Amino acid sequence: MSLALESRHCGSVYIVRCAGRIIAGQDSALLEEALKRGLREFNRIVVNVSDVNYLDSSGMGLVVRFLWHARTRGGDLRLAGPTPFVVKLLEITKLSAVFSIYPDEETAIISFLKEGASTPAESTNTGPRVLFLDPSPDTCAFVRAVLTRHGYRVLSTGLMGDAKILLTASNVDVIVLGPDCGALSSPTTVKVLQQLAPKAKTVVLESEFKSRAADEAGTALLERIQLSTTE
Repeated sequence: MSLALESRHCGSVYIVRCAGRIIAGQDSALLEEALKRGLREFNRIVVNVSDVNYLDSSGMGLVVRFLWHARTRGGDLRLAGPTPFVVKLLEITKLSAVFSIYPDEETAIISFLKEGASTPAESTNTGPRVLFLDPSPDTCAFVRAVLTRHGYRVLSTGLMGDAKILLTASNVDVIVLGPDCGALSSPTTVKVLQQLAPKAKTVVLESEFKSRAADEAGTALLERIQLSTTE
């Protein structure tokens, strides 16, 4: 089975879910590109190997290489849900002592979130903590950049399940639902999020937000959040 990948971010954690074989050639190239994309913005990586059925020396070398890349940037690469095959491989090569290994993806993500800020900017910001939920990686990147530059502490994700993880692991002052949330902006969904963070204010961005000029969108975002925190 050729390698299939799914990648996303949950707060300050970048997740790559692998299924199939991680071997030299096209499969390793796909994983390398996914990890490179993640490291452009994140230094905390979770590689979910719960559906990996074969891993050759080249594939293992690739994962080890990005482990060191992440650590030299002050982060880490952690393995989640290794199959018996992967566990045996790690034990034989003694690489089980090199990697931090977790039984499942959620546990690996939470292990990072409990460690606090991942970058100097995050650690020095003292403003309200904002959770931004939107399926668009580009919209998430824009909102993170704007709010972080204005002193906010920002968590973002594109999935409702990950939003629940973030709210369970972190205190949040404002929940912002992005313009592409669609059904995620429904009263039922908002109620679920508010139950997890009863003290947090909720802001819903209109669909026009993503088509506005960047400066106008950034200003409107800041105004909406500032208004919610002073109400």
